[in-house]
Parts: sequence; C-alpha cells; structure tokens
Amino acid sequence: MDPSQPPGENYASPKTCFFHVLFKAGALAFYILSALFVNSFVIIFVVTVLLAALDFWVVKNVSGRILVGLRWWNEINDLGESVWKFESLDQESLARMNKKDSWLFWWTLYITAVAWIVLGIFSLIRFQADYCLIVGVCLTLSIANIVGFTKCRKDAKKQFQQFASQTIASRVSSTIQSAFSVV
Repeated sequence: MDPSQPPGENYASPKTCFFHVLFKAGALAFYILSALFVNSFVIIFVVTVLLAALDFWVVKNVSGRILVGLRWWNEINDLGESVWKFESLDQESLARMNKKDSWLFWWTLYITAVAWIVLGIFSLIRFQADYCLIVGVCLTLSIANIVGFTKCRKDAKKQFQQFASQTIASRVSSTIQSAFSVV
C-alpha cells in the first residue's frame, strides 16, 4: 500500500475484485456482442450461462467471503424443507473489512441483476423468447446471490445485536451481583 494515500483508498483484495467483476462482465459482454459474431443460439446459450454459473460460484464461494466476510448456502432437511445456512466473520472483523471492496461487491451484485432485467425487456420487445431463456437463467443466478448475501448480512447483524444484548445484560447482572456481595 502506498503510504502517501489515505487508508481505504486502495482495494485490499484486487485479484478477488478482478474475478468478482470478470465473469459478470464476461457473461454480459458475450451475450450482448455474440449477436455480431455468432449465429448459433446454442453456443450463445452455453457460453453465456457457463460464464454466469462461474460468476455465481465465484461470488458465492470466494469473493463473498473475502470481500464482505459472508457466506451462505441452502440445504434441504430430512422433512424436505429448504433451510438457509449463513456464516459471517465476527463483528470486529466485519468492521475492519475494506469499504472499497465491500462497495464493489454490493454494487456489482445489484447492477448485474438490473442489466439482466434490461436485457430481458429488450428480448421481450424484440419477440426473442429463446433469448429470454438465457436472460432468465442468468437473472436467476444473480438474484440467488443477492437474496443469499442479503439474508446473510441481516443474520450477521441480528447475531451481533443478540451478542451485544447478552453482553450488556451479563455485565449489568455481574455489576449488580458484585455490588450486593460487597455489602
């Protein structure tokens, strides 16, 4: 880090940020530009969905952990019910996360979904139902990460609030006990 720059001006994890953006941009760029170079819908579908799937995996398993300290997954329990699972760093570590990394993570997550929605609208206007399928798959993957990480962030805040409440309650309780034990 350059000492002449104020803290927080650089990305803490530039390689992770690069790959966080790479597959999103790659899927969107290939989808948009493929009409100019590729005549096969199958190739456009496979490559675009593959890039979107790689983005989903990288965000869910790598950049989410490194850039914002969060991780989520979904399991089906023995009763056949969907159960969300969340992991997050402790609040002290979350507070030390690089703000620029976090900003890039959240904004690109939302902007990508908006871009897929806009592309879906264009496909509908142009009566290209087959291209709506590509957009639908990519939008579903984007929204799955948005929902997962948003729930994970809310769960982390709730855990912190519960921890803070328990800590305060135990401190007050011990203070009261020590005050009466002195008497």
